[in-house]
Amino acid sequence: MTYDLLVAGGGPAGVAGALTAALAGLRVALVDSGQRLGGQYFRHTAADETGPGAKPDLARFLRQARALEARADVLLRHQAWNVSREPDGDLVLRCVTRNGDGERVAELRGRRLLIATGAHDRPLPFPGWDLPGVLTAGGAQALLKGSGVVAGRRVVVSGTGPFLLPVAAGLAAAGARVLGVHEANGGLGLARHPLHALSKAGEAAGYAAALARHRVPYRTRQAVVAAHGEREVEAVTVARLDASWNVLATRVVECDTVAIGYGFVPQIELGTQLGCATRHDADGSPVLAVDAALRTSVPGVWAAGEPTGVAGWRPAETEGRVAGYAIAADAGRPATAGPDGVPAVLARRRERGRAFGAALQRAYPVMPGWRTWLRDDTLVCRCEEVPLARVREAQALGATGARAVKLLARPGMGWCQGRICGYAVSCLAGEPPQPPRRPIAQPVTLGALAELTTDQDESTARRPSGGLP
Repeated sequence: MTYDLLVAGGGPAGVAGALTAALAGLRVALVDSGQRLGGQYFRHTAADETGPGAKPDLARFLRQARALEARADVLLRHQAWNVSREPDGDLVLRCVTRNGDGERVAELRGRRLLIATGAHDRPLPFPGWDLPGVLTAGGAQALLKGSGVVAGRRVVVSGTGPFLLPVAAGLAAAGARVLGVHEANGGLGLARHPLHALSKAGEAAGYAAALARHRVPYRTRQAVVAAHGEREVEAVTVARLDASWNVLATRVVECDTVAIGYGFVPQIELGTQLGCATRHDADGSPVLAVDAALRTSVPGVWAAGEPTGVAGWRPAETEGRVAGYAIAADAGRPATAGPDGVPAVLARRRERGRAFGAALQRAYPVMPGWRTWLRDDTLVCRCEEVPLARVREAQALGATGARAVKLLARPGMGWCQGRICGYAVSCLAGEPPQPPRRPIAQPVTLGALAELTTDQDESTARRPSGGLP
């Protein structure tokens, strides 16, 4: 089967894009690695789908998801790891499927592809961040929203950006004692951008009220700079910082869990596998370059949401709809007479969303002083257990960029393939993060690859040759 559109990602952008295209009459398949549609923001439990207590935004998303499932092939627990273009022009998306029988590889063929793969947390290293009990803010939220699991009993939340607020509020509401939210930047945030701040005022007030109700202090110009414990986190060092994040004073806080988050890293591997052009976003992250209709530089490939720049779920959903309309027009089924088939109101909303995302990243930057938190024995790469001292040795041997440091000292060569340490290594090497060059976007076992090769060999053996039946 060849689909008109393949969609990678089942969050707000992917679902909006797939549904818009399906409503226009296109044959659509959407793949997502989760058990349920929703991505990180709309991650939910099975009870949320049937119970009456879903929040309005989630309830609205669930209605979209049900409408999509009635009109398209929605393939959950399918993790996209590779995409390529065939000689006939079609795109082949390869996915790993995991169930009780093990791991298998599935291939989907389509004429067009929408990349809506979202983003993952961006942590920063500090002494002790490899201890059990240190996890990302997104990880803590995923455990809570997806499985109802509270990450710890006494939790410290640290990092920068407004995402810390819903994480802390959710943990507190679930029964954890949140000892504090420590924002490394100042208290102005989006106040320098009054129009954008006004649009988020109600949401921010809601989180502030929730934190006040649970007596969770919110402190600016502070961050966790070290974690302590023999076998797990027992305490953290919280530092008061200057504007560049250099340490001014410290204190120790006893806790069993630390949730950290310093923004997000867009997942663009599928795009770079196809050769899509990239650009650096406002925070320096590499993202896929797209035009007003969300087309990438590669024909037949669109991108929406975080892969084009982190801005939140509402702009991501808008971009998904814009891409869906543009894809429908490309397939000869335009729903409107606007440029590229995109309604003018959506195009304007998309521009506002992009402006908001850029303002958000400028309001909560990662400042260079975090490097002063590290000691020579601080692990920079946890997978390969590479300390800062080894990174410095690689630089002393002549490594002038992150890739050279990787080749000499091995950071980024472990299980996560640099997803966790890549940003830090780039900063320590003195260069902005570079686009990923991974032929395998997500981990896949050799057994699954061997199965794929076997299936392809059998298919070739069954194929008629020389025009004979």
